[in-house]
Amino acid sequence: MREDLAAVRQRTLDLVSHLSTADLERQVDPLMSPLVWDLAHIAAYEDLWLVHRFTGAPLLRDDLAAVYDAFETPRAVRGEVELLGHRDALGYLERVRERTLDAIDERGTDPVLHEMVLRHELQHTETMRQAMRLGGLLPPGEPAIPPVAGDDAWLEVEAGPFAMGAGDDVFAYDNERPRHDVDLPAFRIARRPVTNATWMHFVEGGGYVRREWWSDEGWAWKEEYDITHAADVAGGHPDAPVCHVSWFEADAFARWSGARLPTEAEWEKASGRLDGVGLVWEWTASPFTGYPGFRAFPYPEYSQVFFGDAHRVLRGGSWAAHPRVATPTFRNWDLPQRRQIFAGVRLADDPEER
Repeated sequence: MREDLAAVRQRTLDLVSHLSTADLERQVDPLMSPLVWDLAHIAAYEDLWLVHRFTGAPLLRDDLAAVYDAFETPRAVRGEVELLGHRDALGYLERVRERTLDAIDERGTDPVLHEMVLRHELQHTETMRQAMRLGGLLPPGEPAIPPVAGDDAWLEVEAGPFAMGAGDDVFAYDNERPRHDVDLPAFRIARRPVTNATWMHFVEGGGYVRREWWSDEGWAWKEEYDITHAADVAGGHPDAPVCHVSWFEADAFARWSGARLPTEAEWEKASGRLDGVGLVWEWTASPFTGYPGFRAFPYPEYSQVFFGDAHRVLRGGSWAAHPRVATPTFRNWDLPQRRQIFAGVRLADDPEER
């Protein structure tokens, strides 16, 4: 675990090594945090779980607890409150890590807490990449979304039950449990995600002006924000997955295609036989809710507070997500209007409708 913690920290530092202090300290968009907030938040979260709660020691900086709590200081105001500067945020990371290693020397590791903190940092580096993309700050060579071989063929999935969710023998977040049987009717799911070339057909065919393909909420969002296209499509490889599209756009595209979005149960059942998984997050039709028998652990704020109809589930991972995080059972979620996430589309269909 010490080696893993060191490798992940080096990955975080390498991500921002090319940026100036000014770029790290500015807020590029109200949707995202200044990058220095993320850096100090990573430190505060590690100190909370791997030092304070693991050993009982006081926090290194209890005066910073509220500022770097995601709920106490939401993203919209993080550019307005006083934050640690670039140099101080890096120093905070270093001092917390020293405390963490001392605690490991003294008490060993907890298989859940230490893995959770490690993955938390990996998840934040993807979130930081979202902010960097909005600000034109991504490192050279990113984003790295390669083309997906093959065509738009369908995978036929037979009816029947499968075990959904993570087993007890692996690390998983609370919303991935408990593992439970789900019995699905037969369905079809696209072997590869929707590509830029196919999305261009949607645009050229009136996808953003034809009302009949949009939900009421999606059309209202599109009109309010004058959404006329997906900005990254034209510049991407024609056979690469479309990226940075909202759930509203994904839903409209599916209607235009005469298909639908898969449920997350369908996605998980088919995931072992799909092409292009892990290049872009894939919107599903499912709202983000708890599985039957859900129990919040180790804290309700990780996922339970987001349960309901407001958020939609995404599956599969993205080019910016570490494979350690983006497992087949991992559930990502976001609001249906969000486009900053590295999200695309995979279609599903009902066999009897073809």
